[in-house]
Amino acid sequence: MRFFAEAGNIDEENRRILLFGEDVNHIRNVLRMKEGDEIWVSDGAQYEYHCRICDEEPERGHTPEDRAAEKPARDRVTLEILYRQEPDYELPGKIILFQGLPKGDKMDFIIQKAVELGVSAVVPVSMKRCVMKLDQKRGEKKTARWQQIAESASKQSRRLVIPKIYPVTTFAESLRIGSGLDILLAPYELAHGMEETRKILSAIRPGQSVGIFIGPEGGFEESEIRAAMDSGAVPITLGHRILRTETAGMTLLSVLMFQLETD
Repeated sequence: MRFFAEAGNIDEENRRILLFGEDVNHIRNVLRMKEGDEIWVSDGAQYEYHCRICDEEPERGHTPEDRAAEKPARDRVTLEILYRQEPDYELPGKIILFQGLPKGDKMDFIIQKAVELGVSAVVPVSMKRCVMKLDQKRGEKKTARWQQIAESASKQSRRLVIPKIYPVTTFAESLRIGSGLDILLAPYELAHGMEETRKILSAIRPGQSVGIFIGPEGGFEESEIRAAMDSGAVPITLGHRILRTETAGMTLLSVLMFQLETD
C-alpha cells in the first residue's frame, strides 16, 4: 500500500517519516497494520521510501508551548525509513484532461481511470451541452470529492504524485489553461481521417505536454470546436464509432500512455 507524506514530515537525517490524518485510521483500523509492518511512502514529487512502522515517541518539545503544539501519539504513525529510491513510474510528459462535465457520477469514474493511466491533472469544464450545472458551493464540494478520488487512485496505482483536480471552469478558461501546452487534441465526432490522426499521435514525443479536450454527452457545440481550433487544438477522430464521454478520454489516454511509456 502507498501513502503520501508532506516534505516537512520526512526527516531523512534521522530516517523517520510521520503520517497524520486519515492515513492513521486507514493504517490502524482498515489495514490493521502494526509495528514492524512495511509500507511505501511517496514525497509527492520525486522519491519513494520503503518504511517500517515503529512505535517510538518523537523527541518531546523543550517548552510548554512546544509540547502543547505536539499531536498525541494516537493521531500519528511513525515510520522508520529503510531506503529511498527514485523510480520511473510517471509518464515522461504532462498530460491534462479537459473533461466536459458528464451527468451523474460519471466524473468519479473518469478521474479514477485517468489517474491510473498517468494523467497529470484533470480540468472539469462546463460546456454548452453539459446537462450537469453546478453552482459555486456544489462545485467546491464536488472538486473536494474528486481530489480525494484522485489521491486514492494514485495510491492504488503506485503514482509518485497526486494529480491536481481543478475547480470547474468555463470553456474559455480551459483554453487559457491549455495555451501553455505543446499539443492540444480534441476528439470530435465530425472529424475524419484516421490516417491523419495516426500521424498526429505518432508525432508526439516523450517530454511534450499534451492537453485533451473531451466534450460532454452531447458533444462540442460548433462554436466551441472553432474556438478550440483558434487556440491551436487539433480535431482528431477515434474511429467510426461514437464513443461515450467516459470512454473517449480513456481511449486517447491509453494510446498516449502506450506510446510515451519508457522502459
